[in-house]
Amino acid sequence: MQGTEQQPTSQPAAYTPTDRTVPTRSADRASYDKELVHAILDEGYVCHLGFVRDGAPVVLPTLYGRVGDRLYVHGSTGSRPLRMTGKADPGLAVCLTVTHVDALILARSAFHHSINYRSVVVHGIAHDVTDPEEKRAALDALVDHVVPGRAADSRPADKKELAATAVIRLDLNEVSAKLRTGGVNDEPEDLSLPYWAGVVPLRKGYEAPVPDADLAPGTALPDYLAVP
Repeated sequence: MQGTEQQPTSQPAAYTPTDRTVPTRSADRASYDKELVHAILDEGYVCHLGFVRDGAPVVLPTLYGRVGDRLYVHGSTGSRPLRMTGKADPGLAVCLTVTHVDALILARSAFHHSINYRSVVVHGIAHDVTDPEEKRAALDALVDHVVPGRAADSRPADKKELAATAVIRLDLNEVSAKLRTGGVNDEPEDLSLPYWAGVVPLRKGYEAPVPDADLAPGTALPDYLAVP
């Protein structure tokens, strides 16, 4: 299930800042609050997974899922980062990011145009998941991350599909969130300029689902896909 918590209540409520998780600019926008970090991660669909291959940086967009203080990323057993994770000892050094753009900030000056955003950056060592039960739980979390409740409403992977699928695990230890909220930050001398300025909020949500052409007769739309 998406974002299922598995830690005891005595766990710290915040991640410990490190040299890599303290921003060099706008450090006041950084947060290490676990609840906030988890909320940002749970709302996203796609992460960007960065690593180094043959001395050069590589960044790949991919799906992910969270189970407590762990993130799981899956892909084909032939995919580059998943092959590297299985071969690396003790694992593959990665940087994973998730970002939401919440609004466009239109200022009177070009310099002060910006966006309101929420982002998470995770540094750590990714490990290949080999335990069958953990792998199945991770794949359920990945499906439920896209649409909560969907894992129980679909056929689970069979042995052949599991053999063709690799999963890597990244523990949430070295983590930070960064946010920009609020409105326009124009210079006082620009306030009288005749240019519109303000916030343009962005919306996110489901449109009306389109059923598959081969849907079995009588198959109803699940409640979790109902559009208000």
